Amino acid sequence: MKRLAILGSTGSIGQSTLSIVEQFPDRYAVTALAAGRNVDEAFAQATRWRPRVVSMATAELASQLTARLREAGISGIELVHGTEGTVLCSTHPEADFVVSAIVGVAGLEATHAAILAGKPVGLANKECMVAAGEILTAAAHAGNVPILPIDSEHNAVHQCMRVGEHREVKTIWLTASGGPFRQTPIEQFASITPEQALKHPTWVMGRRITIDSATMLNKGLEVIEACRLFDVPPSKVRVTVHPQSTVHSLVEYVDGSILAQISVTDMRLPILYALAYPERPASNLTFDLAALRHLDFEEPDFQRFPCLRLAFEAAEKGGAHCIALNAADEVAVEAFLDRRIPFTGIADTIEKVLADTPEAHPATIAEVLAEDRQARQRARVLVS
Repeated sequence: MKRLAILGSTGSIGQSTLSIVEQFPDRYAVTALAAGRNVDEAFAQATRWRPRVVSMATAELASQLTARLREAGISGIELVHGTEGTVLCSTHPEADFVVSAIVGVAGLEATHAAILAGKPVGLANKECMVAAGEILTAAAHAGNVPILPIDSEHNAVHQCMRVGEHREVKTIWLTASGGPFRQTPIEQFASITPEQALKHPTWVMGRRITIDSATMLNKGLEVIEACRLFDVPPSKVRVTVHPQSTVHSLVEYVDGSILAQISVTDMRLPILYALAYPERPASNLTFDLAALRHLDFEEPDFQRFPCLRLAFEAAEKGGAHCIALNAADEVAVEAFLDRRIPFTGIADTIEKVLADTPEAHPATIAEVLAEDRQARQRARVLVS
């Protein structure tokens, strides 16, 4: 029995993880849930799973949940809140595995704490690896703690790299759907609305990641994440646009062999892979080979998607530039969704923030968060 701490339990990845627990009750149990701001869903999860501890975003929300559990006659669940509460969840002594799925850098400290505590991590939060990947991977290597990617692309790469030596890898190919604007004329980009950008052709995801997919900044963040997770330079990571989203990523070896991971477009499969690694338990997440009768692969258009170009440039510089890329994007996406800037303003904001970012390589999580705050402030000035 593997006991889980789920950070971001009320989000899509958290709920998909709980569906895996439901499917494999003899393999997995729930020890801790970091539920954020959704009291209704947190109450339902606490009632169903009876974890040892639940963390909410604020003390007020924790009090609300405490009252509702008391009214329902449910006891024995510790209620905590804030960053300290999330850290308590990720380091709980009964947790055997931590699923890190809090959006943004909000889950960074808890993810780092889990690694320092020797907890294997299933990482669905690419922002943590983008902002502090050098620190997280160093801590993981020092403690021999596995970081198992849950993002479908990196999960695919992880599977493909199991069949060869690291030194034999020539190129990691990350596939991208191209989002909803792959064929939209560039001259129409300035008039794209939030409603249009939130209609992803393949995946159902949160609002920020859906917008990031539309700008292809999400794929840029994944390039940086791949460099950190698999210890390769940006020159060894390439992006190919694959609208069908059935090939989740590929690894090309020096002998010319290319291995691809193919499966249903369902996040439960990479979650199950991470939870069960190195085993492969039987599941009903089967794939219809008829879906492979037509596959497209295209070069990404850096003029159409300047955010992807900016991400590659940040990956080359590393450190503060990767932090600023993620921070500026988060502020810009929020401004776009609030209709304060146009769709094209997202890339413009990121580029200006990166231009004002000095080269630096933070050595601690506190330094990373300080760089993050500074970049956000520069971005807020630009979108105000």
